[in-house]
Amino acid sequence: MTKKLTQKYKILIDKWEIKSANEVSEGGAVISTPSYKPVSWYPTTVPSTVLAALVANGVYTNPYYSKNLISIPDLTNEDWWYRTNFTLPSPTTGQEYWLQLKGINYRADIWLNGTKIADKYEVVGTYRNFEFNITDNVNHGRTNALAIKVYPPSSEELTFTYVDWNPSPPDNNTGIWNKVFIKSSGPVALRYPHVISKLKIPSFDRAALTVTAELTNSSSSLIQGTLKGKIESIQFYQDVSLSPGERKMVTFDPVLYAQLNISNPRVWWPYSMGNPELYKIDISFEVDDKVSDSQKLTFGIRNFTSKKVDGYRQFYINDEKVLIRGGGYTWDMMIRFSKEREETEIKYIKDMGLNAIRLEGKLGNEDLYDLCDREGIMIMAGWCCCCHWEKWSSWDSEDYDVAYASLDSQIRNLRNHPSVFVWLNGSDFPPPSDVLNKYITILESLNWPNPHISSAKSTGSTGVKMEGPYEWVPPYYWYNDIRRGGAFGYATEISPGPAVPPLESLRKMIPENHLWPIDSYWNYHAGLSSFNNIDIFKNALNGRYGISGSAAEFCTKSQLATYEGIRAMFEAYRARKYTSTGVIQWMLNNSWPSIIWHLYDYYLKPGGGYFGAKKACQPLHVLYDYDTKDVVVANATLKSFNNMRVSAKVYNIDLTQKYSKKVIKDIEANSSVTAFMIPAISGLSTTYFIRLTLKNLFNTLISSNLYWYSTDPDVCNYGGSTWYYTPTNSYAVLTGLNNLPATDVNVSGTAVINNRDETASITVNNSSDNLAFFIRVEITKGPGGEEVLPALYEDNYFTLWPGEKRTITATYQTVNLEGQRAYVKISGYNVNEKSTPIQY
Repeated sequence: MTKKLTQKYKILIDKWEIKSANEVSEGGAVISTPSYKPVSWYPTTVPSTVLAALVANGVYTNPYYSKNLISIPDLTNEDWWYRTNFTLPSPTTGQEYWLQLKGINYRADIWLNGTKIADKYEVVGTYRNFEFNITDNVNHGRTNALAIKVYPPSSEELTFTYVDWNPSPPDNNTGIWNKVFIKSSGPVALRYPHVISKLKIPSFDRAALTVTAELTNSSSSLIQGTLKGKIESIQFYQDVSLSPGERKMVTFDPVLYAQLNISNPRVWWPYSMGNPELYKIDISFEVDDKVSDSQKLTFGIRNFTSKKVDGYRQFYINDEKVLIRGGGYTWDMMIRFSKEREETEIKYIKDMGLNAIRLEGKLGNEDLYDLCDREGIMIMAGWCCCCHWEKWSSWDSEDYDVAYASLDSQIRNLRNHPSVFVWLNGSDFPPPSDVLNKYITILESLNWPNPHISSAKSTGSTGVKMEGPYEWVPPYYWYNDIRRGGAFGYATEISPGPAVPPLESLRKMIPENHLWPIDSYWNYHAGLSSFNNIDIFKNALNGRYGISGSAAEFCTKSQLATYEGIRAMFEAYRARKYTSTGVIQWMLNNSWPSIIWHLYDYYLKPGGGYFGAKKACQPLHVLYDYDTKDVVVANATLKSFNNMRVSAKVYNIDLTQKYSKKVIKDIEANSSVTAFMIPAISGLSTTYFIRLTLKNLFNTLISSNLYWYSTDPDVCNYGGSTWYYTPTNSYAVLTGLNNLPATDVNVSGTAVINNRDETASITVNNSSDNLAFFIRVEITKGPGGEEVLPALYEDNYFTLWPGEKRTITATYQTVNLEGQRAYVKISGYNVNEKSTPIQY
């Protein structure tokens, strides 16, 4: 019977303290002793950047509000000490202890119990993982003291950047930004297990698994032992001999280990295409019937591949074409990880019908990777643009070493995750040949199982594009443009620009006396450089919908415009698949409260962009092509639908019907099908409506869509396009919406409670003779209270015809009502605000 060595690992989270090195007279040899008594140090947890720790201790308050961030001094002019005490149990014979650091920014001296373990010339690099054998330095059964002196990064080092997304934090994210572990093992440590799957296509009836792991003999003796693995009921083992100090890669090849050829495997699929099935593997190394070290991990059986088709990069999952629909993901600007928030964000992503996120340099959050594995959200990962990472001509020898070691660390972190489908070696530009070749060598040596691309831009043979826009463009642009961001190829980042949140969120970031008119306080919460204001968006809003007279009116019109723009972008890429193969909205979320580039705001409030994306990305969806005037049905599933009823009706602003057509269509799996074209129609009002529906054979409504447009359409100036913007010569006239009569609608709601969640069923009834346009539903904390967030709404910002009634659901957590009764509030473009209590 195998005996288990006393095996533990400790995550050093609590009981840390932090202080500026300028305010500490003692050195590491003293600070890292258990007897040292810190005076006036700030308590913190780890991970934590310097700024996050100081904010948590009230040194700086509310840095995300107004322009408060400006008042915080440059915290990179000083080095910072982190310190903690911990205890370890008495060891068994032959036990080794290891210190692992998953992320330090940027350099560090590491001291343990009065001894320097490593210095800033060894511990250098934001994205690197570090491990040190500390067996000879630990106190067993007594207090240990760990002190880490962190040296901030400069702009000429390979660190984080927020480019033009938002301001950089005053500490440049200096600190211990990821987890710190103490691990124990026997004389042989097991590291970096990896499972590579090769799925038989197209039958899916067999998968060959290759399993690898690295073993390190820390002893001064020859060691013979057995590496054992178990995947559910499948077991395999291999005898291994390790010389003193030897590090060895061990491989289980399915050619030699027949049991690693799995029949009828459970296959991992991304969201909306199937189930994200996962397996678990336990792997251990045993010496003399004792477990020296072991690890567990999850993996998925799937094949991600890609190739260029007509010059465009097409990705395949298990040999099926997949249209990538995603957003650029970023973490909080102070890198304050929150599992609860990340779970909410993944719920939001799925609720919108997206299937992917892009990580541009925001790497290392393995909890997020695990979550994406479980939920079927694909990850596009790679380095960031516009910083030292792409200034290769100024790299010194240390930069090359750090870059290569960083890639090694991050690929080891990413490669077991079935959600990760591609690695980008560059963002705006591909690395020079010497750097790129070394990157590729590292990827190959680590058995990277997915495609890799030199950059996110249309350079060389990438087959992807990053040609903008990042500013407002009219809806028809996405269908009509043939050179830049239009619906062709794979767009690694594009956007219809600013996303002004609802007024309630605006009030949380901008002082009341600066809410109107738009001023520098608004612009401070925009981006940087070319994106330090929202003038282009504001001009389009004024030109299309009319000049606003208040912040409230501007925010309402902003939701309308953002809904329209985001919906058109995603719909265009769906309508033209697979000439279009992928689109990443820049961005999904924000690092701090912002008025640009998000589908939901920093406070997790879903606005117009969120529900525009949700409408566009329905699994089975009917849409209108602004350019060809076609009515199209897009199917994101692997199931076909026959005898579907597709209809279109066109109305004047006074709801006079001017056109109607219905056809029956078969919709193939994973396709887009044109149903018919809406012809030129005479007698239309300047602003008019197009109403689409998709029903099945039993007349059940599957998808509906409403468009508002103009007989005087938007006109783009393609000749004036820049890398981030295509100007508009003239705007569509949508001011007819402002003449819709003010309308009262009735609302009621009932809720059921299931554990911590409440699900409200909300019925909105338009018993008037008027159109109730762009109705917004909110669950609030009591009458007149704030919206309960996070929340998942079945639909929102919808429109009701006279006499029409609609019931939607909203799901939220009871605790977020903060002891108040749930109310439902409705408002709209021309709908009078009303609130009523939810009934239980």
